[in-house]
Amino acid sequence: MSTPHPFSLGVALDGAGWHPSAWREPSSHPADLFTAAYWVDLVATAERATLDFATIEDSLALQSERFLVGDERTDEVRGRLDAVLIASRVAPSTSRIGLIPVATVTHTEPFHVSKAIATLDYVSEGRAGVQVKVSARADEAAHVGRRAHPGDVLVDDPAFRAFVDDAFEEAADAVEVIRRLWDSWEDDAEIRDAATDRFLDADKVHAIDFEGRFFSVRGPSITPRPPQGQPVVAALAHAAVPYRLAARAADVVFVTPADAVHARAILDEVREAERVVAREGEPLRVIADLVVLIDTPGGETGPDRLARLDALGRPLASDARIVAGSASTVADVVDDLAAAGFAGVRLRPGVATDDLPRIADDLAPELRRRGLIEPTTRTTLRGRLGLPEGFPSRYATPVA
Repeated sequence: MSTPHPFSLGVALDGAGWHPSAWREPSSHPADLFTAAYWVDLVATAERATLDFATIEDSLALQSERFLVGDERTDEVRGRLDAVLIASRVAPSTSRIGLIPVATVTHTEPFHVSKAIATLDYVSEGRAGVQVKVSARADEAAHVGRRAHPGDVLVDDPAFRAFVDDAFEEAADAVEVIRRLWDSWEDDAEIRDAATDRFLDADKVHAIDFEGRFFSVRGPSITPRPPQGQPVVAALAHAAVPYRLAARAADVVFVTPADAVHARAILDEVREAERVVAREGEPLRVIADLVVLIDTPGGETGPDRLARLDALGRPLASDARIVAGSASTVADVVDDLAAAGFAGVRLRPGVATDDLPRIADDLAPELRRRGLIEPTTRTTLRGRLGLPEGFPSRYATPVA
């Protein structure tokens, strides 16, 4: 059954923050970026803010200021830890917040993604998700070496467009394989009965026998069905093709409205994508991304901090709307998005170690005061997002 949820609030974590100069801030302690303690502290702060979920960025190549190719900058954070492994490390130290690592599915076998996220769902006791990512970069293809890339061509080059279209088609198939593998063990497949010498009921472990254009996967998974049955699948989308991927394969889509008019247009585009792919079941949860730099009470304002950081190196530019100001200012924008029909907001802290505490101490209380978010007793990520829970494996025999 679907459970109503008034509004979801999450945070997107990426290195020192989403501003290119975030690592220079005194609070950022960049020497700790690649330590477990740094990530445990960040997610603990997000949980203290009563956020519904935290996403963790990842990719198969170094960060770059350029969209499709690497750069040679040495004045910004480059390098990161594996997002799924961070989430698994953080999970036992938290108890409520959902954990959604990014996983690139273009060059990664869906079998490996499936068992990794299933394991995260066990480690977190039902709080796992995955944000699937498509790779169109030549350097990422070269890292793996199993796929021809059209090379350094314009984005409107027919060869590049065909590569990207194939990558999105493949991603939809990858998610289908991942979901089927999660279902390949029925919930009661494990008997664990020493008296009858049976740990497993083999009749309740199923080969998925998926045959598609990109994959041929027999299954079953090596990991029993995750606690949620189907951990949450999310995708970031900016245009028609990725909207259709989300509509075909995801539970949640993160989008990037620039203003109120754009926000309404995106909602219309997502619903049209659902119609085009004939989506069945629950509608996509559409969650808007915002980059935020929040005033420090009695200290520097968000706009002043943004201007100072911009002057240190490359100014902040983002696919998502940038909101710098008081917690009340950010809350006004969140309020408008909720009124427009969005299911939630994902906040990208400009400086993780400055803005995430402001989200916890100033913004979240303001949103609670306005009735936009509220405490919940739901323990699974699906429950926190208002998605259906407790449905059986697709391979289970219906009980008469």
